[in-house]
Amino acid sequence: MSTLQVTHKIELNAKQEKFTERLSSSFMFRLFLLLKLPLGFMSGMRIKKLSAQQCVATVPYGWMTRNPFASTYFAALSMAAELSNGALALLAVEGTSVAVIIVNMEAQFIKMAKNVTTFTCNDGAALFEAVEKAKATGEVVTAKVYT
Repeated sequence: MSTLQVTHKIELNAKQEKFTERLSSSFMFRLFLLLKLPLGFMSGMRIKKLSAQQCVATVPYGWMTRNPFASTYFAALSMAAELSNGALALLAVEGTSVAVIIVNMEAQFIKMAKNVTTFTCNDGAALFEAVEKAKATGEVVTAKVYT
């Protein structure tokens, strides 16, 4: 987990508030997926919660996400895991001139996923801090977050 200690509440700008509202709306999120991530749309991914501190994403077990071994295919799980981190990163940069690039992902599969699988990222503060540092210094900043 992140070692960053949050000592203040993260204030969202107007664009970040609107982004949160859009992704929290079932219709708008599905439209976002259809336009930006069609495989996510087809898989049935959802964002259950999005705030400055946390994102909770889910992917169902079903016909579109099932593998030949009767569990959720790792690609569908990876998409949902990345969504839980990526949505927070996109929220952190919304309304800024900072770009987001996910450069690495590691995963361990410890149990067969045979139901709705939930991924939670609680490292929003680390992402917001990285964006502030990038804006202040103009340098590349890397933030490591966990799901």
